[in-house]
Amino acid sequence: MQNLLPEPPATLLPAHEEADAALADAVEKDTDEAYAAVAAGFPTYSAAWAALATRAFAAGQVVPAYAYARTGYHRGLDQLRRSGWKGHGPVPWSHKPNRGFLRCLYLLSRAAGEIGEADEAARCAQFLRDCDPAAGDALASN
Repeated sequence: MQNLLPEPPATLLPAHEEADAALADAVEKDTDEAYAAVAAGFPTYSAAWAALATRAFAAGQVVPAYAYARTGYHRGLDQLRRSGWKGHGPVPWSHKPNRGFLRCLYLLSRAAGEIGEADEAARCAQFLRDCDPAAGDALASN
């Protein structure tokens, strides 16, 4: 059966050059404090929360990773809605400003699974695929 309704247009989050530059500086410094400073300075910037979640997850700190990922996920949802997203439709991985949100969604799924929240892990994994299957593929291969 074919869906006759058109797919909503892709949602493209706006670029945030100042936050991008701060995150690039944090990458060079490579300290938890540098990443935390970016999240504190740009609390709506999901990429900073994704970086913190990634670091925490890699260090075996699953609960902080979950908290960071959840924060970035919710901040990203706010931005998506402000950008016209209606709760469904593509959020392409190919658009770099979307990647912070998509990374948070991926990390939230992984951390939720680690703490025994199987339903949330599955919902987040499906939401990621619904946003853009390429995001799931790219993040799972890292």
